[in-house]
Amino acid sequence: MENANLVIRPFDAATALKKLSNIWLEASIKAHPFIGQARLTEQRRLIEGEYLPKADTSVAYLDGEAAGFISLLGSFIGGIFIAPDRQGFGIGRQLIADALARKGELSLEVYTENEQAVRFYNRLDFREICRRNIDDFGFPFPNATLTLKT
Repeated sequence: MENANLVIRPFDAATALKKLSNIWLEASIKAHPFIGQARLTEQRRLIEGEYLPKADTSVAYLDGEAAGFISLLGSFIGGIFIAPDRQGFGIGRQLIADALARKGELSLEVYTENEQAVRFYNRLDFREICRRNIDDFGFPFPNATLTLKT
């Protein structure tokens, strides 16, 4: 679903850091309950201090309000998060389309237990290329690596 009231702009830390951090935490708690809120709250410091400032982040504004974002490291999607109350409006699809148009190809890792995300990426024609049983932090949460090309 296309949304005419959606605008995608580059991340501005001065105006959007706390809002995106909130979106990240709320969406992560919903999508990754198996990680636990305590660990996610700890990771939030990394999101604010490392990941968002260092990545090529684009923010989706719906009716002037930040509703989601995608953070790229080259053509790798380090993260895409949509505010839980804004999911289902086509925001994630438009962020992916914008990133794909700029990069020509995309890859990412997704927790396989995040079934909603896995279905979303499958609908966009991402293809799984490999899996691993341990996440970046050494925890036993399986991940799949997916790719998409224009």
